[in-house]
Amino acid sequence: MSILLGKKIKLFALGANPELAQEIADSIGIPLSDCEVDHFADGEINVQINETVRGHHVFIVQPTSTPVNDHLMELLIMCDALKRASARTINLIIPYYGYSRQDRKTKSRQPISAKLVADLLTVAGATRVIVMDIHAAQIQGFFNIPVDNFMGLPILCNYLMDKHLEDVVVVSPDHGGAVRAREYAKILNASIAIIDKRRPEPNKAEVMNIIGEVAGKTCIMVDDMVDTAGTMTAGAQALMNAGAKEVYAACTHGVLSGAAVERIQNSCLKEVIITNTIKLPEEKKIDKIKVLSVGNLLGHGILKILSDEPLSGLFTYSYNKEKNEKI
Repeated sequence: MSILLGKKIKLFALGANPELAQEIADSIGIPLSDCEVDHFADGEINVQINETVRGHHVFIVQPTSTPVNDHLMELLIMCDALKRASARTINLIIPYYGYSRQDRKTKSRQPISAKLVADLLTVAGATRVIVMDIHAAQIQGFFNIPVDNFMGLPILCNYLMDKHLEDVVVVSPDHGGAVRAREYAKILNASIAIIDKRRPEPNKAEVMNIIGEVAGKTCIMVDDMVDTAGTMTAGAQALMNAGAKEVYAACTHGVLSGAAVERIQNSCLKEVIITNTIKLPEEKKIDKIKVLSVGNLLGHGILKILSDEPLSGLFTYSYNKEKNEKI
């Protein structure tokens, strides 16, 4: 049994990203608790918790990344097991929240799947949800329990500041990301530009125009995630065609579906900076992709939640090369 700040706590890792869970455990100085996830012959998922959780504050680390439905079901079943085992609180650390792009109806007879997932997690027994850079801020309102939206910006900006880049312009890949670009630009003391594009169908984009001055500049494209990398690589090429000196990309979530890694490797991008909210398989690791850890940030968050302290201080940026050291 682990006791932090006078409270009984357990930290579990499910199958999506056990390495991140171990980093979080190391950062707060507790071991991972013991559970097993098994599959029956027909594909049904079973969870077995091998130690008591009665009266404990339980934290579960499980991004709902690919395979999204399997990881989501693991999380729901784990919640149910913990609820039935009398856990005091059930806190879900979902660094990457799957289905977050389905947050509204854009056509008739479409679902709002992000809301459905929120309902499922709440009914399963979750008492708090912790996410990182959720795709649409309004998803927090889909829950009737506390939702803490952690930001990857301090970690990404520390890395970018360490590179001492010159003549920087921060680029939003679309109009919707302009607010994010302004936040990065404020920290990096840079101007911003916006790529005007249209999306004829999901995961496909066509660059129409670039708003802002990028000629002779070091461009940093910022977004919450990189999925197929089609938009990112097309945007990078458009920036180079407009006279940019070099192009970097910084995204919290490296979804990297399909041929994304191949596109990045063959693109004009100098470097793509992501975090480990989603586990990056060995076959997707290339020199152009830099992965930063969010383990220490999430560990600090757990401590603040247990001590009933505000979390906002975690996201107030101050440049510090040692910021990502362990507690």
